[in-house]
Amino acid sequence: MQIVSALFVEGFDFRMVDGPSTRIDLTGVYFSTAVDSFPAKIEPHLIVLIRSDAAESGSDALEVEFVRDGEEVARNRQPVLIEPGKFGYQLVKGDIEFDGPGTVEAHCRLAGETSEPLVVPLTVLPLVPTG
Repeated sequence: MQIVSALFVEGFDFRMVDGPSTRIDLTGVYFSTAVDSFPAKIEPHLIVLIRSDAAESGSDALEVEFVRDGEEVARNRQPVLIEPGKFGYQLVKGDIEFDGPGTVEAHCRLAGETSEPLVVPLTVLPLVPTG
């Protein structure tokens, strides 16, 4: 199995088109967010797209480690079941506290992989009022 992509999103939807074929509509993809004040707790949603080769079992575990300044601040591990030869997704909800502005990285890997994780950064900034 292989991670194809991982993104922080506000929402997603699936739809069928002729073929049959499936489309994934991602909305509000982001790499930074603003908070009213610090300390702050954020709960970002990370969608991880995974493919399973036709010759594979389609079973593994997704591990996401949230790292800030080289230190783990949160972790998520969940089973993955994808029909062999198909694509699937896992939704990971982080639960991360920030004392001040900074960046956290989501290190995504399948338990059966030996390669480097796919890393997705998320920067948290103070809210700057407009107007």
